Amino acid sequence: LYGDALAALAAIQICRPAEGVLPAYDRPLLMNEMQLFRDWLVGTHLGLELSAAEAGMLTTAFALLAGNALEQPQVVVHRDYHSRNLMLTDENNPGILDFQDAVEGPLTYDLVSLLKDCYVKWPSEQVWQWALDFHAGLDASMRSRVDETQFRRFFELMGVQRHLKAAGIFCRLNHRDGKPGFLQDIPRTLSYIVELGPRYPELGFLVDLTRTGVYLALFRAAGHSAQDFGGWPLIVTGSLAAFCGVLVGKRYLHKVTMKSVRVLVGALLFGVGLALLTGLI
Repeated sequence: LYGDALAALAAIQICRPAEGVLPAYDRPLLMNEMQLFRDWLVGTHLGLELSAAEAGMLTTAFALLAGNALEQPQVVVHRDYHSRNLMLTDENNPGILDFQDAVEGPLTYDLVSLLKDCYVKWPSEQVWQWALDFHAGLDASMRSRVDETQFRRFFELMGVQRHLKAAGIFCRLNHRDGKPGFLQDIPRTLSYIVELGPRYPELGFLVDLTRTGVYLALFRAAGHSAQDFGGWPLIVTGSLAAFCGVLVGKRYLHKVTMKSVRVLVGALLFGVGLALLTGLI
């Protein structure tokens, strides 16, 4: 399916509709989409209040992402090109649904929508290999304008814009339309953003907000307990981690006699183990 879907996307992108047939994926539209994250996820769903400084940093991140989209070669964009909108067919595979919101926009938008899907997650190595294969299939003039390094930046930052929008829409579907089923897809959707932190320090505030603010608030808002994430196995694992921490303290911190330091080591290991098992880090 994915090979055919990538070939179909390449065919879509070489279409040249008459001027004005498709609306432009312009800065106001890009910014409005990201505002859904602030309004519906951060605000309505989680009830988080940003300080003036934090709101300013978030707006700066949004502007960076919009600029990345506008800098790219502009092509026909389906705008919702992902696994749930593709149908296996005997001929001309795949069948493509939900194309009514098509625009003229960034080269990598549909590609990242497909490969960094909100509903299914592939290993990062596979994602990038598919993306490289797509880049290799572009015509020579396009590749001369966008080399692999630039293509990767376009692709990854475009994904951040897409995933902010999607996370906000999932919350809007819950609160406005009474469709809570999409809430379960938010952690996966936002994980793509968090994973880019080491590569893009300019997104530091957005990544930190997502990882330490939004993730924790989502966890609490969902009303999860330890039982939801393993129950007694989690408790036993955490307890073993704490016990190992105490042993580490005795073995390597024997010159430090303060019992509190040893307890702290155990507590830290327990906290890390708990966070890993609950998917918070």
